[in-house]
Amino acid sequence: MANTRSAEKRNRQAQKRRDRNVGVRTRVKSAVKKAREIIANGDAAGAKAAAVEAASTLAKAASKGVLHKNAVARRISRLAKAAAKAGQQKQA
Repeated sequence: MANTRSAEKRNRQAQKRRDRNVGVRTRVKSAVKKAREIIANGDAAGAKAAAVEAASTLAKAASKGVLHKNAVARRISRLAKAAAKAGQQKQA
């Protein structure tokens, strides 16, 4: 338990940040999950659009400092690669 006014304030601030970050992470997970489902279904056009949408959501999370920029770059890369692969399988 906080013993000083400054420690109580830090706790309040940390809770606000946590709530905000949880919301951002939830949106990221939903967008990535949706993209992965569309990619798994083999819809080439939908996969590309969903991957772009998920990449945008991930980039926003990185810019807000919720996720590390390198982790976001890795996730975007993997999504784009999977989407491209889904597009090639559809054509072949």
